[in-house]
Amino acid sequence: MGMGSPELRASAPGRGSVLLALRYYGAELARLRRLTAPALLLPAVGNIGISYIAPLVVAKLVGRISADHGIAVSATLPYVLAFAGVLLLAETLWRVGLHCLNRVDALGIEHLYVVGMDELFAKDAAFFHDNFAGSLTKRVLSFASRFEDFVDTLTFSVVGSFLPLAFGSVVLWRYQPLLVAGLLGLIALTAVGVAPLIRRRQALVGLREEAIARVSGHVADSLMNIDTVRAFAAEEREAAEHRSRVAESRRLTLRSWDYGNLRIDTLVAPMSVLTNGLGLLLAVSLGGGGVEAVVVAFTYYSNATRVMFEFNQIYRRLESSMTEAAQFTELLLAPPTVLDPVAPEPLRSGAADVRFERVTFAHAGAGPLFESLELAVPSGAKIGFVGRSGGGKTTLTRLLLRMTDIDAGRILIGGQDISRLRQTDLRSLIAYVPQDPAMFHRTLRDNIAFARPDASAAEIRRAAEVAHVTEFAEALPDGFDTLVGERGVKLSGGQRQRVALARAILRDAPILLLDEATSALDSESELLVQEALWRLMEQRTALVVAHRLSTVATMDRLVVLDRGRIVEQGTHQELLAANGTYAKLWQHQSGGFLDDAGATAAPRKTVDGL
Repeated sequence: MGMGSPELRASAPGRGSVLLALRYYGAELARLRRLTAPALLLPAVGNIGISYIAPLVVAKLVGRISADHGIAVSATLPYVLAFAGVLLLAETLWRVGLHCLNRVDALGIEHLYVVGMDELFAKDAAFFHDNFAGSLTKRVLSFASRFEDFVDTLTFSVVGSFLPLAFGSVVLWRYQPLLVAGLLGLIALTAVGVAPLIRRRQALVGLREEAIARVSGHVADSLMNIDTVRAFAAEEREAAEHRSRVAESRRLTLRSWDYGNLRIDTLVAPMSVLTNGLGLLLAVSLGGGGVEAVVVAFTYYSNATRVMFEFNQIYRRLESSMTEAAQFTELLLAPPTVLDPVAPEPLRSGAADVRFERVTFAHAGAGPLFESLELAVPSGAKIGFVGRSGGGKTTLTRLLLRMTDIDAGRILIGGQDISRLRQTDLRSLIAYVPQDPAMFHRTLRDNIAFARPDASAAEIRRAAEVAHVTEFAEALPDGFDTLVGERGVKLSGGQRQRVALARAILRDAPILLLDEATSALDSESELLVQEALWRLMEQRTALVVAHRLSTVATMDRLVVLDRGRIVEQGTHQELLAANGTYAKLWQHQSGGFLDDAGATAAPRKTVDGL
């Protein structure tokens, strides 16, 4: 993918996503408020002691020495003890504050990890088709982990700087109100000048974070498809794309860093010098407080003007953490399209018949695939769906699973509208075996047990035997405890399908949904697995999608789909006798597979039936 592609022209997070991230983070602080309050305040009070009260004690001592033209060493002891006591108390407050802060960070990150995954789990299937898994991973992890940076910046740089500044202003006011006016006036003037520059830099940081997300997305995409990369000798091409994306990330990163250094800090530095100079001038010229006032003014102005230099740093840390968090919350601005009903119906046990009533559906950006589709599948019936690619067979299975919602009409199971059921309840009725079954990078046993985690070892073993998984599992290095690799890369296509069938057997659901469930099996394995499937279909409603017509020829009824329309229904023999679309498809089979264009390949003998 070139650098000019739409994927790479993604914009920085908008205001809405930043505000949403702030709401999530604010909710965490409120949830942990008993820890949040001391975490935010105690380090700031400690800073007051170290940076403002301790220097005030020293100023008092210097003032007395100046007034008395020197004092005995014993007379300094109360000041020294006060100075040490203030520092000791300040350090104690810091330790207690950090103890609370560590728990706010840890508990908040833990909860946000959970919240982030819950939000992703609520998304519909189309969302995941439009996003890289690598980018989603980075975004959801950053959403949680950047909470630490956000809270730490609030603690140390915002509350930890501005609360002491307020305390210092009160003290300076007692010496001379103009000292406060000069200090706060120049700090405010600096903030006004820096604000538009900071907003400009926020946009640059957003572009930088988008570039980093694109790098991680490409890395994940390439690594997940490494076999394809190697098969097409595309290593150098993918490496070049990676170099291009990394270079773009570096360019945008430097652009945001340089903007802060060359534009923002060059404004703050002279303003800081001006503020310190003005403070010293006011303290000396206004008089009234003597040496003590000069020491206090000089020290407080020096401490306060550090805040001016930290404007950029504070905002940089906050914007960096909020921008990364907003990269994730931006995904949440568009709500999922497949939702549980507000008041779901309880799931009724009993019949497992399936009905499609006047169902209309269109894929995004395309014309209607189904228009007023009518189809009834009695409880316990075995129905096969056949037809060329694009006819709508797999789409029917996805609609039944509510991976996406219909545009009009109803789909009912056991007389209940599936849109009025909780998605969890709906899918508990169905054992699904897709054409390309997904495997987790877990053990073989875990992959089978995923269908029913509470299943006993004996039940898992029995399902594996029925699906003929044991035939290859026992030859693996660690048997059923062998890790199958990411996406099941250590297993062949046929082995993965057998594992998926074992899952379906273990699921023990009243409806069986098979989408080309035996397509990757060799002929010998297919015969064995089909025997297992027929046993599994007993007393269950079965909807079976097949290109290989021989796998569904003995079904109770075959439904022929063509461009979203049911063009024929009947048994295998009835449809052959009708000499219609199905009969032509049967004649055009090549070794039992349906050629999408209707042409024949090298012929191979097929059998009329299973």
